[in-house]
Amino acid sequence: MENVFDAKDAQHYIDRINSLTPEAQGLWGKMTVDQMLAHCNVSYEMVYEPEKHKKPGAVAKFILKNFVKPKVVGEKAYMQNGPTAPQFIISDRKNFNKEKKRLIGFIQKTQQLGASAFDGKESFSFGKLKAGEWNNMFAKHLNHHLAQFGV
Repeated sequence: MENVFDAKDAQHYIDRINSLTPEAQGLWGKMTVDQMLAHCNVSYEMVYEPEKHKKPGAVAKFILKNFVKPKVVGEKAYMQNGPTAPQFIISDRKNFNKEKKRLIGFIQKTQQLGASAFDGKESFSFGKLKAGEWNNMFAKHLNHHLAQFGV
């Protein structure tokens, strides 16, 4: 798996994103390319703009930490057409260029902050994560959706 904290790997994600066009069609799933970019931004919003999202309650956090977390932060790739958490569902159309710019900015910021800034950092849904778990979560999600759109 690529390392989102490595400048070369982060640039590879950015190059893949820059190869998308507003007309790109998904190979599976229901999202349009602008919705996919907005969807990918949610992971970063929960880190950098947490006020945009409602934090899970105690019961939901228990379920997330004990049952969802291993699937999200582990190294096994996501399956196509898997379930999506409600806060990640983007139902309306978005501005492709705005969402693309935001996603690239989030990737750059994450890479520049580096692994040490994320080691032991509290996750919105999963509690404290190691830098490697943050990497897996970000990298796996990006890879899944960029592959969905053929890049």
